[in-house]
This record gives sequence, structure tokens and C-alpha cells, in this order.
Amino acid sequence: MLYSILQIIAFQALFLLVYDLFLKRETFFNYNRAYLIITSILSLALPFVKFSELKTMATKDMVIRLPEVFIGPKTLTLYDIQIAEQAGIVIEQPQTPIWQIIALVGMLIASIIFLIKIIKIYWIKHENPKRWQGNVLIVQLMKSTAAFSFFNTIFLGEHISETEKPTIYEHELVHIQEYHTLDLLYFEVFRIVFWFNPLVYIYQNRIKELHEYIADAKAVKQSGKSDYYKSLLNQIMDVNQVSFTNTFFKKSLIKKRIAMLQKSKSKQLNLLKYTLLIPIVFGILIYTSTEVRAQEKSEVHQEVDQELTEEQMIKKYYDELVKMDKDGASFNQIMEYGGLTEENSYKYIVSKETFLKSKALLNYFSNKGIQRNSENGNLTQNNIYRSEKLTEAGLKTYSDYREWRKTKEAKDLWEATARDGEIKLYIEDFLNKTNEEQNRYDSALKQIETDENFDKLIVASANTFMVLTDVKNENSNSIISEVEQNIEVPFSAVEEVPTLPECKDLPTNAERKNCMNMFVNKHIGKNFNTNIADNLSPGRKRVFVQFKIDKEGKIIDIGARGPSEALEIEAKRVVATLPQFIPGKQKGKIVVVPFSIPIVFEVKDNSSDTKNNRITTDSDEKSVEFSPSEYVNSEWDNEIESWNTVKVAPIHPDCNGVSSVLEQKECTTNAINKHVGKNFNTNLGNSLGLTAGQKRIFARLVIGIDGTVTDVQARAPHPKLEEEAIRVIKLLPKFTPGTHDGKPIGVDYFLPIVFQTTEPKKD
Repeated sequence: MLYSILQIIAFQALFLLVYDLFLKRETFFNYNRAYLIITSILSLALPFVKFSELKTMATKDMVIRLPEVFIGPKTLTLYDIQIAEQAGIVIEQPQTPIWQIIALVGMLIASIIFLIKIIKIYWIKHENPKRWQGNVLIVQLMKSTAAFSFFNTIFLGEHISETEKPTIYEHELVHIQEYHTLDLLYFEVFRIVFWFNPLVYIYQNRIKELHEYIADAKAVKQSGKSDYYKSLLNQIMDVNQVSFTNTFFKKSLIKKRIAMLQKSKSKQLNLLKYTLLIPIVFGILIYTSTEVRAQEKSEVHQEVDQELTEEQMIKKYYDELVKMDKDGASFNQIMEYGGLTEENSYKYIVSKETFLKSKALLNYFSNKGIQRNSENGNLTQNNIYRSEKLTEAGLKTYSDYREWRKTKEAKDLWEATARDGEIKLYIEDFLNKTNEEQNRYDSALKQIETDENFDKLIVASANTFMVLTDVKNENSNSIISEVEQNIEVPFSAVEEVPTLPECKDLPTNAERKNCMNMFVNKHIGKNFNTNIADNLSPGRKRVFVQFKIDKEGKIIDIGARGPSEALEIEAKRVVATLPQFIPGKQKGKIVVVPFSIPIVFEVKDNSSDTKNNRITTDSDEKSVEFSPSEYVNSEWDNEIESWNTVKVAPIHPDCNGVSSVLEQKECTTNAINKHVGKNFNTNLGNSLGLTAGQKRIFARLVIGIDGTVTDVQARAPHPKLEEEAIRVIKLLPKFTPGTHDGKPIGVDYFLPIVFQTTEPKKD
């Protein structure tokens, strides 16, 4: 918003500069009036007008794309807030920026002043004698020499000489006939909204000048020039001026009005000056249409797509496929763009975008002459798939597609498109299976467990899907039970959070959690030595700190990850000075509670007159940022290596027969993924009442030097999802440990889990 306001001011300055340099001295008064009104409106509209056609006209060399620049604290998105809350951090919602508060207060004051002026006009009208002369109301101002007009009312002071009254009356009558009051009221509203912008006041002064010039030019024809000059020069000083009235006696304009009356009419050739507006507006449109704002391309595409019809979107996707083909994209890339991905094959009802992309892909194949073989008419999987896709292609709209998906034909076709090794099963409601559906589900599970030909079960409904895989290995245990001596419960999920004596009597766990967060934040902000970053480059530095509060309430296992060793050491030092807490409890038992907090360290330029560095947490500057990928991949000590950098990765028992190191690593990754897919309770999504969409669970585990899985952590939109992720990961078997430079080493493994849910369908 602030950026748009700056653009409006810049465009107004450009338009006024053109007016003062080229148009102000011309006698085309009505053209100048139109110019000022039109350009004031354009300055408001142009920052929000963008034409994609103009963007394509500008070459890459013409468009310079600079990195985004953030002025002030970064605004937290809803996703940032959710992730931070999952990490046990209480973030205050961003308050209204101070500049917006000042702007609103100024608008309120300007509105009150405007209202007072209106009341004053009508009070004067009410208190003084008045009479009608045709359609014009003449108000006689007692004991006054003022003269002005407002809409169809002319105010004339009783002390104005009778010889001057006809001239002044003709002048003010022109203001009424030309509707000049509307212009002034328009700019008065402009002044209320942009009270801080001096250019608005310049606009208003320029338009008032033109009103007087227009009225003078017409009124002087009714009386001779000499009499008119005399009326102007016999001005009286006690003028009561209001900004949105046309005042006859205005001292600052007398000289300009006389000079303009004596000026010769401008030549018609000078009208060409007004064509300057065309390249100016066109240049501004190119600027606003080609500028790159701080947002993701996908967000821009979504906004544009919302404004297009389905046919236009299909055309857009088709053009993109043609462009990809010309640019040398592979066949798989084209198929993936067209929505033919493995994940979409699992879904029973795909998104609107995927549906329209698939229609564009079929059009592309048709025009390219790519056809599927019928394989001698046999009912093969490819033919069934083709039959399903052709049926979808015949559906004109996405709503037609969703209606067709309700039919038994569509469900049977979808189940029949299962590939080798897969079983597809459609179930109306995962939580309320019918007896027939339960029997089919149990039979399918048994089949992938016993039949060597099947290892994947895809179960879908209209709202969601799940993929179950089976890894058949007689030497591996399907379930490993573990009993931990020290149970750890994340801060966001623990029933009774660790707290301070002054916080323990608060009535709710949420309030105790908030009290705890505020204390930790203030402690870090107060004790962090900001001078240690004097040698760092200016900008934001993030330090991610993790520690645990043990069963005695003491701080243990402090870890930090930051841009420099000095910042990490200082973060650990400050956290180590935290007092002993009252330990947390889960189901009445004392537990160990992991706690994590990101610290944003602002390093100012050394040339600044103010203090160079500052530490911010969520309780003061509201600029905390939490990145799960950075957190879970942090190397908390020298005995743990990252999965991406370890030379020889840990090996899953199912992958011991693989010879290549790279193949072992890939095999282990696949084995872990299959394990999670097989054991994760996918019914949680519906039972917890989560909103529709992809839910991401960020899990982290360490495969120790003995090959056992330890230090399992998870962050998810719901504590139950975190518990389920931790439970499933702890069921992993013992690995062959990883090695680095020939020595066994613990390996940090980051496991993102995507959980797909959609809104329940309502008839």
C-alpha cells in the first residue's frame, strides 16, 4: 500500500510538471481544466493498472529486475505464524503500522475540517437575507464586502457598490453554469484522503486559477474591459475565503487574472502540446505492467487464473505446452505439466487446475498427431486409462467432471486404471465404511501382504487419498516396540508446560505457555551481547536455538545454528543462564520438553548514528521468522553429520544387498518413505477436522553411531499428527550406521511428510 501511495505522488508530480512547463500559459482554459481533472484520476488508477500485452512488448533488456527490498520488520504470513506456533513460540499478531495510524488520524481531522466548512456555508446562507433570481439564489451578506458562489447560490456583500454588483454577478454566474463547485469538492475529497500530499493542494490551486480565468473570459464580454479591470482593482481586504468556493475578491489571483485577460489567444497549433499526455501515460503503463513486485510467480498466476474463464485457462495452458515443446522440453516434462503425475493418479477428484491442464494436454496431443495404440482392441490398462481420459475430455466444465465422478462408471474406471503392482480402491467415507467396503479393504490389505504381485494399495474418496505400501522381507521385523526411559513431549503438545513460579498459578495451559514464552524472549533480548556482531556484514542474521528442559527443570542439550560461530556461542551462553523451571508434565508424569526459538539479529550499518546492532524476538519487534527446513537440518554438534553431506549414509536393512553407495542411499530413502506410508494412520486427517489442503509434517531424526533411531522430533499443524509421525518413525528398524572419513557417525535425517485432505463434499 505504501508503495502504491508513493507511485501516486510520483505520477502527480510528473503530470503537474508537464502542466506548468507546457500548458499553464496557454489560453485553452477548458482543456487545461480537463487535463488537471483527468490526470488527477489517472494518478490514482495507473498504479493498479497492468496489461500483460505491454509486458510482452518489453524485451528482457528493457526490464531490469532488482532484488526485493524490505523496509522495516518483515510481515509474518499465516504460514510463518502456524510454523512458529508448532515450534512452541507465541507470536503476537502484527499491529497496524504507525504510518497507517497517522494517515487515518489525519484523514479524520481533515474530514472534520471539511464538515465545519460545509456547516459554515449553510449557516451563512441561513442567517442572511436571500432572494431568488431565476434559478439562482442570491444571499446578501450583511456588513460584508465578500463575494463568492457555491453551487447555484451567489453570496454578495451589502457593502459592494451597486456599479460593481452586475459585473461580479455575471462572473459568479459563470462559475454556477460551468459547475465549478463540483471540481472544488472533488479536490476537497482528494485533500481529505491525501492530506499529507502537497501536490494535491497544488492541484486545487491550479484548478481555482482556471475557474477564475474561465469566468473572467466570459464575464468580460458582458461589460467593457476597463470596467472589469476597475472591479478587480477595487478589491476589499476583509475576504472570508473557503477552499471550495469560487471567491471573486482573491488578492493573490488579481494580478494573474489581469495578465491573462490581456494575453492574446493561443494559436491552435499549440493544442498539439496536449498530445504529450499520450506517451507519458503509455510509459507509465509499461512501467506498472512490467515491474516485478515481491511475490511468487505461482501467486501471480493464481490471481490471473481467477479472472479467466475455463476456456481461456485451457488456451493459456495449451500455449504454455506449445512453448515448452519449442524450448526443447522432454516428453515427461510436458506430461507432468499436463497433470499426468503419480500423485494425481492417486486422487479420485483432481483440482480444477489439473483438470483444465489435462484437457489442454489432450488438445496438444491431438494437434501433434500423438495417438495411443488400441492394442488390438483388448481391454488393457492403457485402453481403460484412455477411455477414462476421453470421457473426461468430453466433459465441458469442471463442475460436469465432478458430477460425472459421482457415477459408478467413473468409480469402476478409476479402479481399473491401477498399474502393475497396484490395487486401487474407492471408498465413500474412510471413517464410516460399509460392510462391503470394509470387506474389500481388508481383502486388498491381505492381498498386498501375501501376494508377491502386489505391493501398493491406493485408497481414495472424493475428499482425500492414502497410499499403503508393503515391503516383503522375511529378515525384517514389521513392528519394533521401544520403551524409552526419558519420554520427550514437544512444547507445543505437552499438557503442562514447563513454567516459572510466577506463572504456575495461571488458570490455563495456554496462559502459562504464553508467560513462559514471554520470559524466554525477554531474557534473550536483555542478555544477548549485540557487540559480538560488529564484524559481521549489515543485515538480518538468524540464529536457531534448541534446548531441552529436563525432569528437574534444568536446561540441557543446548544447540545453536547461526551465520557465525560467535553468534552460536553467544546464543548458547544466554540460554544457559536461564533459571531452573518447574518441569513439564504429560498425563501426570514429568517429562523432558524440547524447546526451540529462532532469534533475528539485526546488524546495522556502521555508518549509522544509532546503535549498530539489535536482537529481536517475537515479544518485542514481532519479526521472528522460523524456517522448518533450516531447523531440522541443523547440525547441532560435531558428532552429527547431515544426510546430504555424510560420505557413507546409514543403510536400511532392506538395502544391505545393494552395492553402490548412491543406490544404497536412494534405497534407504525409499524404504523409509514406504515405512511411513504403510504405518501412518491416514484417518487422522478427517477425525481431527483439519481444513482442506496439503498438511506438511516436518520430522527430524538422528540415526546414531549404533544404527538406532534417536532424537525424533516433529512439527505439524496438530499435536496428534506430531505424535503419529514420531510413533511411526520410532518403529523404524536398526540401520547399518553411517560413516564419515572411515568413522561411525550420527546422521541427521530430515523427513517431510505431506498429508492430503480436502473438504467433505456437501450435496
